[in-house]
Amino acid sequence: MLKKIGLLLAGGIAVLVLMFHLGPLVGLAISLAILYYATKKFFKADSTFGKIVWALIGLAALMVSVSNVPALIAIVAAYVLYVVYKKWNEPKEVVQVVDDPFIHFEKQWAELQKHY
Repeated sequence: MLKKIGLLLAGGIAVLVLMFHLGPLVGLAISLAILYYATKKFFKADSTFGKIVWALIGLAALMVSVSNVPALIAIVAAYVLYVVYKKWNEPKEVVQVVDDPFIHFEKQWAELQKHY
C-alpha cells in the first residue's frame, strides 16, 4: 500500500513537471526537425551559396535547440512517468507454500527405491 502511494506521488510530480515543460519540449522537437532537414539539404546542395544558406539555417536551428534545454527535464519526467506506469502494473509475486505430507513421502520412497 505504501509503495502505491509513493508511485502515485512520483507520477503526479512527473505529470506536473511534464506539463510545465511542454512548451520547450515542442520547441525542441520543431527545432531538431528543422536542423535535420537543413543538414540533409546541406549535403545535397550543389552550389556554395546553397551550402551557406543551409548551414546558416542549420546553425540557427541548433541555437534554438540549445536554448530549449528545459525540454530535457520534460524528457526525464516522461521517463519517470513511464517507469511509474510499469511499476504500477507489475504483477505481485505470490509465493505458495505447499505443505502436503505426501510430497515428502514420495521423495523418501524414491530414495528408498534407489538404495534397494
